[in-house]
Amino acid sequence: MKKILVPTDFSEVANNAFVHALELASKVDAELLLLHTYELPIVDNQFFPENYQTIFDSLEMAQFEKFKELVPKLHEIAEDRKLQHIKFSHIIMDGDLVYNIKECIAKEGIYMVVMGTSGATGWKEVFIGTNTGEVISSVNVPVLCIPAVADFNYIKNIGFTTRFREKDKVALTKTIEIAKLTHSKVKCLYVQTDSSDVVDDKITYWKEEFKNDPIQFFVIPNDEVTTTILDFIINQEIDVLAMVRHKRNFFVNLFETSLAEKMSYKSEIPVLVLHE
Repeated sequence: MKKILVPTDFSEVANNAFVHALELASKVDAELLLLHTYELPIVDNQFFPENYQTIFDSLEMAQFEKFKELVPKLHEIAEDRKLQHIKFSHIIMDGDLVYNIKECIAKEGIYMVVMGTSGATGWKEVFIGTNTGEVISSVNVPVLCIPAVADFNYIKNIGFTTRFREKDKVALTKTIEIAKLTHSKVKCLYVQTDSSDVVDDKITYWKEEFKNDPIQFFVIPNDEVTTTILDFIINQEIDVLAMVRHKRNFFVNLFETSLAEKMSYKSEIPVLVLHE
């Protein structure tokens, strides 16, 4: 059975991500592993020679008690959504969040990480210097990033952008796999600018290669790449935007443009980050 890792600090943002993870697990036949991480303070024991260990024991116990107190809330969420049959287990670890996530991925054979982003829309947190950004830069499994304001909606359309490069196929194949499991469709966009070097034969070859998969290709001629992608997300009713990790810089620019207002209601959709 697949395992989905859900880092949590029991905040509303994390609980929202838990809802998305629960619903996803029900579609892809997976169980959840909830990871709660905390960091103990750095204390110079030369100043506390007698009670140094007592301090740390009490801090660790406080974290454990908090964990025991808040876990039942997650069971309530599952019951409210009639998903109490989804198996989920818990692990509590001290230390760095990203390091602990990588450890869990290596030891538990994690299929995907689902985690919340705490920004107003969540876009910047996915791409710029935050815990979520560090995770997607460091791990080798797909990461589904859930903006704080993203209510759960059943996935019908997954957006994917490409320039028809061979190295995009790995991520596209993984996206199609997820689409099949969630009974959704991949809508693959290529923005053809005046300087584009992709020949028609290559596009035809890709369409033929993926003809038996739930995918639809869109080739849109336009030199305004950012505008075209944003319009595509809105007009094609994209529920999840899938992107390849190496495109982070492009997407930072995409969501920092003056078109952000135009994207306001669609900036609530989750982002699925994949690897080449």
